Amino acid sequence: MSKNLEMQPELHLQVAQPGAEVEAFFASSYEKMQAYAHMLAEQGELRGLIGPRELPRIWPRHILNCAAAERFLPLGRNVTVADVGSGAGLPGIVLAIMRPDLQFFLIEPLARRVVWLEEVKKELGLDNVEVLRSRSQDLPGGQRFTAVTSRAVANLKKLIRISGKLVAPRGRMLAIKGERAPLELSAAAAELRAAKFDSAHIEEVPSLMDESITRIIMATKHL
Repeated sequence: MSKNLEMQPELHLQVAQPGAEVEAFFASSYEKMQAYAHMLAEQGELRGLIGPRELPRIWPRHILNCAAAERFLPLGRNVTVADVGSGAGLPGIVLAIMRPDLQFFLIEPLARRVVWLEEVKKELGLDNVEVLRSRSQDLPGGQRFTAVTSRAVANLKKLIRISGKLVAPRGRMLAIKGERAPLELSAAAAELRAAKFDSAHIEEVPSLMDESITRIIMATKHL
């Protein structure tokens, strides 16, 4: 990882700093997470990855929001995780930093975002990441993953249609959602059954930096 990752002073003033509690939460992964936050702050808006008002919220709204899903990733050997519509790397890069023991596949169709993801992978030395330029529905038939993550990709109904097939039997779908999560879950009941998902429910994780709550729709695929 490059040592030249000091944030420009004017950007540092705009980005809400995480503090000791967040540093303790990330523990050994904090240094790489901070480097990723620096990259987002310096290049995210310029490259169309985050909006112009997002600098103050990189840690609470983006990084911690994504990190909330880490506790629900499956454990064990040979666990593979597909991040659908990875974009800026949220949540795929965040989770890959936190879980170097798992293999992550970042699925992204847009070339300029794929270039960004490859740069982040190289800069942070993420050997557990593979970037795939593709739509999830265009991946080779039969390709399955232990877990499939997503954030701000589509409503749950559409998400099941475009990526539900990627979840292996007994695997998990983890969809990071907002306040409409209960409505989306209720509306997608038929799609969940058709795609052989059960045990679908919402997990709520309080933020370490503000009063926000991350809502994660978690569904397990039966045999």
